[in-house]
Amino acid sequence: MKLSELAKLTFSIIEQGDENLEINGAAGLNIAKEGEITFLANPKYTPQVSETKASAIFLNEKEKIDRKDIAILRTPDPYLAYARALRLFHPEPKPTPSIHPSSVIDETAKIAPTAQIMAHVVIGKNCEIGENVKIFPNVTIYDNVKIGDNTTIHSGVSIREGCRIGSNCIIQNNATIGSDGFGYARDEQKRWLKIPQVGIVVIEDDVEIGANTAIDRASVGETRIKRGTKIDNLVQIGHSCTVEEDSLICAQTGLAGSSHIGKRVTLAGQVGIAGHLKVGDDAVITAKSATSHNVEPGKVISGIPAFDNKQWLRSVSAFKRLGDIAKKLREIEQKILELEKALKER
Repeated sequence: MKLSELAKLTFSIIEQGDENLEINGAAGLNIAKEGEITFLANPKYTPQVSETKASAIFLNEKEKIDRKDIAILRTPDPYLAYARALRLFHPEPKPTPSIHPSSVIDETAKIAPTAQIMAHVVIGKNCEIGENVKIFPNVTIYDNVKIGDNTTIHSGVSIREGCRIGSNCIIQNNATIGSDGFGYARDEQKRWLKIPQVGIVVIEDDVEIGANTAIDRASVGETRIKRGTKIDNLVQIGHSCTVEEDSLICAQTGLAGSSHIGKRVTLAGQVGIAGHLKVGDDAVITAKSATSHNVEPGKVISGIPAFDNKQWLRSVSAFKRLGDIAKKLREIEQKILELEKALKER
C-alpha cells in the first residue's frame, strides 16, 4: 500500500517522505521493520524513535523527531491511526459459505446461505443465523436463538435458549451467554429454592465478549448489553443487568444482579459492583475497586469501598506513612506525659 493511500485511510497528513513509498505492515517501535509503519503515542517511548527500523511513523501534531530517513504522518491520535493501519493490513477473513457435515442443525433452523458453520456445531430449533456469520467448531446454540449478520462466534461458546445476538459481534472462546442467573429463595426449612430464570440475554450490534466470560439471563425480562460495548475475558455479568453503549469492562470484573452501567463507562480489572446499583455515564472505576453505592456520572473512583480517586490517592499516600505517624504520635504522647509530670512536681 502506498504511503499516500495509507494516509488517506487513516485520516493522516504526510509531512515528510515519499507519497509513493510502499508500506506493507504496522508494528511497534521496537519491532517494526523496513517497509512497516509504527507510532509514538507515549513520550516515554521517544528514545526508541532514534533506533526504530520502521519506514514511517504516526506522530501527533506537536511531537518532533530528529530523523530525515523516516516518513512522518501527522494525526491527532497516533494510536488510533495505528489501530486503523493494523486493521487495513490484517483484515478479518470472510466466511466461506458452508455447513460441515458433522454439525447438528435442527430442521427448523434458518441458516443464511453465506454463513459458515464448522465442525461439531449444534444449532437448536427455530434458530436464525444471519448473513456472513462464522461459527467455529464445538459451538452450542440452544433453541430460539437469533444471531445477526457478520457476527463471529469462536470455539466452545454456548448460547442459551431464546437469546439474541446482534450484527458485527465477536464472541470469544468458551464464553457463555444466557446461563441461569444466580437466584434463590429460602423455604420454611431454610433450604435454597431455585427461582426459575425465564428471561433472556440481548447482545446489541458491535459488541465483543471475551473468552470465558459469563452473561446470565434475567430471571424475568432481559439482561441487555448495548451497542459497541467491549467486554474482556473472565467477566461475570449477573442477571437483569444493563450495560449501556460503548462501555469498557475489563478482565475479572463482576456485576451483581440488576446493575445498571451507563454509557462510556470504564470498569478496570477486578472491579466489583454490588447489585441494583447505577453507575453513571462516563464514570471510571479503577482496578481492584468495589462499590456498594451508586456512582455519579463522570466520577473517577478507587478503593474498597470506592470513593473519589484523588482523595483515594491522598489516602494511599498517607497510609504508607502510618508507621512513621504512629511513631511520632507515641513520641509526642511521651513528651506530653513528661511535661505533665514536670508540672505536677513544681
